[in-house]
Amino acid sequence: MPSQTQTAVILQKKGLIEFGEKPIPALTDEHWVKVQIKATGICGSDVHFYKYGSIGDFVVKSPMVLGHESSGIIAEVGSAVKTLKVGDRVALEPGYPSRYTEATMSGHYNLCPFMHFAATPPCDGTLTKYYLTPFDFVYKLPDNVSYEEGALLEPLSVGVHANKQAGTRFGDKVVVFGAGPVGLLNGAVAKVFGALQVVFIDVVDEKLERAKHFGATAVINSSKLRINDEFELAVAIKEKLGGVDPDIVLECTGAEPCIRAGIRALKTGGTFVQVGMGKDDANIPITQFSCREITLKGCFRYCHGDYQNALDLVATGKIPVKLLVTRRFTFDEAVKAYMFNAEHAEEVVKSIISGPE
Repeated sequence: MPSQTQTAVILQKKGLIEFGEKPIPALTDEHWVKVQIKATGICGSDVHFYKYGSIGDFVVKSPMVLGHESSGIIAEVGSAVKTLKVGDRVALEPGYPSRYTEATMSGHYNLCPFMHFAATPPCDGTLTKYYLTPFDFVYKLPDNVSYEEGALLEPLSVGVHANKQAGTRFGDKVVVFGAGPVGLLNGAVAKVFGALQVVFIDVVDEKLERAKHFGATAVINSSKLRINDEFELAVAIKEKLGGVDPDIVLECTGAEPCIRAGIRALKTGGTFVQVGMGKDDANIPITQFSCREITLKGCFRYCHGDYQNALDLVATGKIPVKLLVTRRFTFDEAVKAYMFNAEHAEEVVKSIISGPE
């Protein structure tokens, strides 16, 4: 008799990740599909839950399967699904909302209060063999897009959404704080959307070197300036932009010094988008927003159209997401992979877990 369980990568509690067994899910909804997972990226949120047990209001209170940046192959389809078939290679959008809220009806389903999002408490994630999801949150991959690239559509969608929030357009001068995966992809999207100059800021030279493949026209290692001097950093940004202030700041670190420096650097009337998650409260120069009519926008995941846009950017070769990958692990090495990411944050850009087979 075939096994009724499957191995999963489970965050048991803060500080403890183990392999465990979960039931193989049965497909019971005619509008859903069962996907066999083939590749999963390790996200900073996964590592944050492991190290701290919470992100904002999301608190790990019981064991949770990790993983939400995934792609795979269709193993089973519901009877009402007409656009996908068994054997199709797909990327999974890892969150699906209630169908009956104002946020969903308006296209902003990322703000739905009843969002079910993989590997966000209390919802299990994708790091197991089979995963169920609604068919309309699955995207068929063209032949030229690999499983790895399909998994990386998730962070790329954040970059698409952030730039839509910013209103990035031709001629803009954009500053990106943070050259991790989300920062790199935010800058890459900004360049594709028409930004003429994109300045990346980070403290790791290797990451800034990688930014040159993701739209960077200039980089700044802020660790070589006076520590936490937001005014000096604002001056350095202006110099990199040829003596003018940036139109847009995409803040992808969540670090208070970066937030403050970004506000100081931004031009009067510019747009500041907070992408990175940091501590719950930050001390910022709030009068700058009113006195200089700066627009402050949040960025939470992605919404209608963003995932498809991300897929199109990869399929047409406009953004080389595979250059993000710095480490690869098999499913059997998944616990090791999380330990490595937690302990070598400065060395890692993106790790990918393949399988399980």
